[in-house]
Amino acid sequence: MEWHKTNYKGIRYRLHPTRRHGKKPDIYYTIRHQEGGKRIEEGLGWASETGITLDKAVKILADLRDAATKGEGPSRLSEKREIRRKQEEVEQAEQERQEQEAVTFGTFFNDDYLPQAKADKKDRTVSREEGLYKVWIEPALGHLPMKDIAPFHLERLKRDMATGGQSPRSIEYALSVVRQIYNTAKRLGDFDGPNPTASVKFPKPDNGRMRFLTKTEATALLNLLNKKSSQDVHDMTLLSLHAGLRFGEIASLTWQDVDTTKGVLTIRDAKAGSRYAFLTEQAAAMLKSRAEDQDRAAKENRTERKPSDHVFTGRKGLLDRISLTFKRAVDELKLNEGIDDPRLKICFHSCRHSYASWMIEQGADLYTVQKLLGHKTNVMTQRYAHLSENRLRDAAKALGAAWKQDKAAEQQAEQVVN
Repeated sequence: MEWHKTNYKGIRYRLHPTRRHGKKPDIYYTIRHQEGGKRIEEGLGWASETGITLDKAVKILADLRDAATKGEGPSRLSEKREIRRKQEEVEQAEQERQEQEAVTFGTFFNDDYLPQAKADKKDRTVSREEGLYKVWIEPALGHLPMKDIAPFHLERLKRDMATGGQSPRSIEYALSVVRQIYNTAKRLGDFDGPNPTASVKFPKPDNGRMRFLTKTEATALLNLLNKKSSQDVHDMTLLSLHAGLRFGEIASLTWQDVDTTKGVLTIRDAKAGSRYAFLTEQAAAMLKSRAEDQDRAAKENRTERKPSDHVFTGRKGLLDRISLTFKRAVDELKLNEGIDDPRLKICFHSCRHSYASWMIEQGADLYTVQKLLGHKTNVMTQRYAHLSENRLRDAAKALGAAWKQDKAAEQQAEQVVN
């Protein structure tokens, strides 16, 4: 492509051999100017791509020469382009910042947090969080940009839930969900401000189970469940009483987790991580019997029991709650008669609580019970401290009695010497 001069010094052009711009051939302009004694030539691009014209080229060259003469501003086209590029980056970053700040709490929950929770958390947990969000959190915070939510909005959420009859535990749970949403937004880079929950006081609910079954009550409950021909509920109750398992841990138990020979269960993915649970003779015998029953049933159906099969299943597959048969048995035994405080009522979780209490009464220390129950810290285990205090008190009394005996022996010895 041949270069052509123009009537303006320092500007030349060339024509594209085939491409046209409008009715004329496409044209490419360059400018030449001096800087520091050196001649510089810079291209202005094709007219079809940049919209450049001769008049625009003249104006650009004049501005560069004027800047070089005065020493103000960019004196090269490349410098102007770099300045414009940086300015566009700043404008883009500002636009992204504004878009980020405009994201509402509800948009982030539905588009980012909820899909992440469904991938990482158990279905039951996700369902609980969704319920709290739709009923309480969304009306209070869903329409607000995340950057605008302040502690007083969360205080209003607490007040609304309390007025609506929600327990301190539910309020604490809702605030924890809000805190997790902000933490997730910060981790994903969608929010860089302070977490407003840091300035809000969380309720400290005292909903720990305070009552446990006596062995007589537990035996009566198991016998009644047997009479009701509810073998599954009976066996799950026995396993919780004899191994301290949560309902969810029992429902998730598979045959590959059961070793009746060694008397050990492998509890996988529990609240505080995986652990081992140890079986009593009664629990081991029950599991052996269940295995034999399932083997017979599988043989009749010309199948076989697999290690991955669940030990306990319901009519629709995996269990998500204990059968109402358990509550009916508790009611029939009148274990909750006249009791209004939920912490004192017997429920299925009371079986696990009873196991821990019996362990303490048998002489186990709190650390051992903590490990058996799978508590991550000793905070939950401390509720059983009062039971171990009885043993400590008895030990102190025994020491006092021993001192009395020793003192009496000393006095008797003195009399003999005299």
